[in-house]
Amino acid sequence: MSAFADALVRLKSAQKTAKGAPAYSRFVNRKLGRLLAAASYTAGLTPNQVTGISALFTFTGIALIALVDPAPWLGVAVCLALVVGYAFDAADGQLARLRGGGSKAGEYLDHMVDSLKISALHGAVLVSFYRFFDLDRAAWLLVPLGFTVVAAVMFFGMILKDLLARAHRAATGEPAPPATAPSALRSLLVVPTDYGLLCAAFALLGAKAVFLPLYTLIFAGNLLFLLAAGVKWYREVAGLDRPAAPAPAGRAAPEYQR
Repeated sequence: MSAFADALVRLKSAQKTAKGAPAYSRFVNRKLGRLLAAASYTAGLTPNQVTGISALFTFTGIALIALVDPAPWLGVAVCLALVVGYAFDAADGQLARLRGGGSKAGEYLDHMVDSLKISALHGAVLVSFYRFFDLDRAAWLLVPLGFTVVAAVMFFGMILKDLLARAHRAATGEPAPPATAPSALRSLLVVPTDYGLLCAAFALLGAKAVFLPLYTLIFAGNLLFLLAAGVKWYREVAGLDRPAAPAPAGRAAPEYQR
């Protein structure tokens, strides 16, 4: 068996849970990332180097959005750059697990690049709308501005919720919640929040009359999701503040509760 094929086999058992992942990210991007992770492992690349490759493709696409007048070829180029960048973003974590586990510095770098990507992408759309779109109303510029806020808050909320939950488990000794089978239906329902869908939408950047309402519709889906998820996440975090239930009579409390 070749080194590439062996890496692919090993990666099948080194995947994160697909729970909550939207459809493109779950069914397409993770598989592309697995192929790139196996190729990167065979080539001797490190996870941080793969993160750098992801950033190179992603920010090339973002620069094209802001600097070039939209045309059919541009939409395809931007879409490909963002899709490849997103696939490498999935590959760096898989490569880290394949190599025996990632580092805190690597996780920090990955999240910092993701944070910059989220803000820069919608900022580039704002610039493109202002420079190249013949907008009948300046209010259209509020869409990418609002998308920047929504995307940044959503990313921060997800990261902080998970961080607080891990810190709580470390402090109390509570076990992680049991893994549940991911729902294909839920993956489809949260498609509007899928970064992969947004990447694909840029293929229509050259068709301005189509891209503008499509981008706005995706923004609306993300806004509605954030409003609903924000309430749910708050309740989950608030639950961490509740005292642990007392042990049943006749049974000793766990060591961490004594």
